[in-house]
This record gives sequence, structure tokens and C-alpha cells, in this order.
Amino acid sequence: VAECSHASRTSSSTLMRWASSLATSFCSRDFVANVSHELKTPVGALNLLAEAVSEASEDPEAVIRFSARMQVESERLTRLVQQIIDLSRLQNDVASDDAHLIKVEELVREACEHSATEAERKRIDIAMSIEPDLLVHGDRAQLHAAVSNLVENAVTYSPESTRVAVTAEKLDDDVRITVADNGIGIPGADLERIFERFYRVDPARHRSTGGTGLGLSIVKHVAASNGGTVDVWSEPGAGSTFTLVLPSRSQDFDEENA
Repeated sequence: VAECSHASRTSSSTLMRWASSLATSFCSRDFVANVSHELKTPVGALNLLAEAVSEASEDPEAVIRFSARMQVESERLTRLVQQIIDLSRLQNDVASDDAHLIKVEELVREACEHSATEAERKRIDIAMSIEPDLLVHGDRAQLHAAVSNLVENAVTYSPESTRVAVTAEKLDDDVRITVADNGIGIPGADLERIFERFYRVDPARHRSTGGTGLGLSIVKHVAASNGGTVDVWSEPGAGSTFTLVLPSRSQDFDEENA
């Protein structure tokens, strides 16, 4: 137990130094401050929980309880670090060497499956309507992250026993992937800023749900990096609709551009 506690504090310190170095290398002073602030929450929680585990070494039930909470904070920290890495690559225009044709139906279904457990817990119906044979060209991992973020946000911030509608259709020369929820909506004053990194409409709500404030910023950068756009419609009390627009491609696109 003591070794676990020491290892947790050591790794936490290392992560803080790494994040500060990474942020300094590619972003502004504000970003450094935001990264440090965001990391302090799960890192601080892990340190406290590690101490609690050490002190409760004679109480197996307490160790199990604290360990479970450590797992939650660890997953939150892992998600935040991965999103920082993803965003740093996107902001620095690191070219993807893994762009190819992607079946939109597979992309959307996988993104919805990513949030299936949470949706089931909240009794939220994820209703999919996907036009067949749609293709886009891009980095599959990036686009999966973008669509997954939109679906995850819709599920996370929707009330229980509601519906999230995910549609994919071709309109002119584009593929439009739309995620609509029946949540509380976003005030008009916040709409222009929600794609900014770390911007939060309601900081308290993000803390309670484990949000990082980076998801929508990643969506915006992924869209731009893959030749597309993302926009949002929302009204307080009427829910939100996010639309990711990507160029539609044909089956022989890779051969024509080889």
C-alpha cells in the first residue's frame, strides 16, 4: 500500500512537469495556466486518495472504496492527457499519414457504441438514422474522436429518459453528421465560445461530470484538418444540435488521388 501511495505521488509530479513542458512548447500562457489548473484536480485527488489508502491499510473495505475512486480519477486524468496530446497535434498541423476512405455508417455506429453504457445507465435512447453507402476521406482515429465527443456530450448533458438523435446524410457534395439532444440547451452568449479550448458554459456542471473542456475544441480542429466544418444550433430549454460537415467522396477517391 505504501509503495502504491508513493508511486501515485511520483507519477503525479511527473505528469505535472510533462504537461507544463508540453503546453509551453506549443501554446500561449493562458493555455499553460488552464492545463495546470485542469491537471491539479485529478492529480490532487489521486494524491489524497493515495494517502487515504495508506492510512486505511487495516480496513479492507475502505481500501476497496478508495481504490475505486482512484480508478475514476485515473481514467479522468488519462482522458485529459490524451485530449491534450490530440489537441496539440491538431493545433500544430501535424499531418496525418493515415488518411483513407471511411464508411460513415461504421464511423457513426462505433461512436454511438462508445456512449452506449452511459446512455443505458441514464435510459437515454440513441436513435440512429444513417444514409447507406456514405464515404468520407480522412484520418479515422481523428474523425472517430470527433463524432464520439459529440455523442458523448449529448448523452452526458441530457436528462434521463430522453432521446439523442444521430443522423448522417448526403447534402449536395457533403456528408452531414448531426447529433441532436433534448437537454437544457446553451445560452446564445456562449455559442460563439463553446469551441474554445477549456471554455465551459457551466464550470460546476463540467466538474461533476468529469468534463475536460477540450472535447468541442478537438471536434473543431478535427473538422478543419479533414476539410470540414462544425456548427451548432441551440436554445435554452430546447436542446442542442451539432452538425459535422465533411466532403463526400466516391469509392475510387483513393485511386484518383494516389
